[in-house]
Amino acid sequence: MPKITLETAISADIHIVFDLVRSIDLHKISTANSGEEAIAGKTSGLIELGETVTWRARHLGVRQTLTSMVTALDSPSYFADEMVRGAFKRFLHEHFFTMENGVTLMVDVFHYTAPLGVLGKLADHIFLERYMTRFLKTRNTIIKQFAESEQWKTIL
Repeated sequence: MPKITLETAISADIHIVFDLVRSIDLHKISTANSGEEAIAGKTSGLIELGETVTWRARHLGVRQTLTSMVTALDSPSYFADEMVRGAFKRFLHEHFFTMENGVTLMVDVFHYTAPLGVLGKLADHIFLERYMTRFLKTRNTIIKQFAESEQWKTIL
């Protein structure tokens, strides 16, 4: 199963960063390029343990619907969401947070399995891993921007 790991240092309080990452509203902003919209389950505010959100978006030129559920939450240090329905065969997105000297280190670990067996593995090798890494980096840049400015107050 492929795994993408990203580390982002954010000069903001760990509680603010933790909540921004769980914010459905900030997710919509940070994924504007794919037109993600929450269409079922939790559709705004902060997602909590056991809650689901269903997203509709256009990725790689294809309109997709994906439902994920928060399966673990230990505020403000960890939470995980897992796909329960969608294009991937499987995904688990773990979010780890630590704080030292006023800087929150946010670590994303995205485990996934592409659909379609051998074809999915080939697609992953050719473009999917790069696409997902770019997608997550863009999202993390927006989270950092909101957390390090007063913008977070418009979301939380």
